[in-house]
Amino acid sequence: MLRCASFFAGVGGIDKGFEKNRLFEIVYANEFDPYPVKTYELNSKLKVDCRDIREVKAEEIPDFDVMLAGFPCQAFSVAGYRKGFEDEKGRGTLFFELVRIIKAKQPEIVFLENVKNLVGHDNGNTFRVIREALEANGYHVNPMVLNAMEYGNIPQNRERIYLVCFKDEEVYQNFHFPLPIPLKKKLSDIIDFDTKVDEKYYYTEGKYKGDIYEQLVNAMDEENAVYQWRRKYVRKNKSGVVPTLTANQGEGGHNVCLIKTKHGIRKMTPHECFNTQGFPKSFKLPSDMSDARLYKQAGNSVCVSVIERIADNIADAYQKKHGES
Repeated sequence: MLRCASFFAGVGGIDKGFEKNRLFEIVYANEFDPYPVKTYELNSKLKVDCRDIREVKAEEIPDFDVMLAGFPCQAFSVAGYRKGFEDEKGRGTLFFELVRIIKAKQPEIVFLENVKNLVGHDNGNTFRVIREALEANGYHVNPMVLNAMEYGNIPQNRERIYLVCFKDEEVYQNFHFPLPIPLKKKLSDIIDFDTKVDEKYYYTEGKYKGDIYEQLVNAMDEENAVYQWRRKYVRKNKSGVVPTLTANQGEGGHNVCLIKTKHGIRKMTPHECFNTQGFPKSFKLPSDMSDARLYKQAGNSVCVSVIERIADNIADAYQKKHGES
C-alpha cells in the first residue's frame, strides 16, 4: 500500500481517482477553502486539514509515499525562484510550499495537475522552474497534456497537463501515460435531458436583463446539445461534448453551459457538472451550499476518470519493480 498526501485537494477529485486503485490510500488531505472541504468530507471518512499550506509544518503531516497536488499556478520568474521565499510579493510561493514538503518528506512519487497553459506560461519560465525544482530534488519528471474526451471516456473538452515524477529511475522507465480510448459515453449519460429540474435553472422570458432569452431561443435549435452563453452571443458546441467547465460557470454571463430540453432552456445543474468531471452519480453535494459555490468546485476540479487511468499506470510501473499487488 502506498500512502498518499493530497494538497490543494479541493473536493477530492485527484484523491478519488487514486483511491480507485487498491495500491493507494489517502492518509492526509489539505485544502484552505472551507467550502470544498465540506464537500470532500461529505464523501470521505478523512478529516481534511483546512489550514493555509504555509502554516502546515512538514512534521505535522503523516509520512507518505505519493504527493498529489492540483496546485495553483501563480506567476513567478527565474529571478523570483532564485529569491525563493524572499520574493516580497509572495508570487509562486505556493508551489515552493510543495517543494518545502517534498524536501522534508521525500516521497517516492509526485503527481501534479495544472492547466494546459502552464507549459507556455511566462514564456516557459514557470514550467522550467517547476521542472528544475523537482529535478534538483532527485525526481525524473514525465509531463503530458491529456484531454478528458480522449483519455477519460468523458464528453468534455478539457485539456490538462499532468506531471508524474519518480525518485526511482526504473519505476520512471516502467511508467507510460495511458493511450487514447474511444469516447463511448454520451451527453445523455451525464445530463438528464428528460426530467424537469428546479425552476431556478431555466431561462424564461423577462428573467434576465436585455434580450438574452430571445437570443437563446433563436440560437438554440437542437435538443440534446450543449450551448454556451458567451456574454454577447450563443455558441453551439459542435463536437457533441461539453466545453471546458470553468470555475465561474454559475455566475451568469460568460461560459455558462446551456441545454435545450422539452421542458425549456436551462443551465446544467451542479451535479451534472460533477458528472461531466467523471465523478460518480453517487457523489454527494452539500444541500446547504449555494449553486455558485458548487459550480465553482466542479469547475476547479479534475476529470476523475483520467486520474484513475494515470493512477493505474503508476501502480503498474511501481509493481513491475516491487512485485506488490
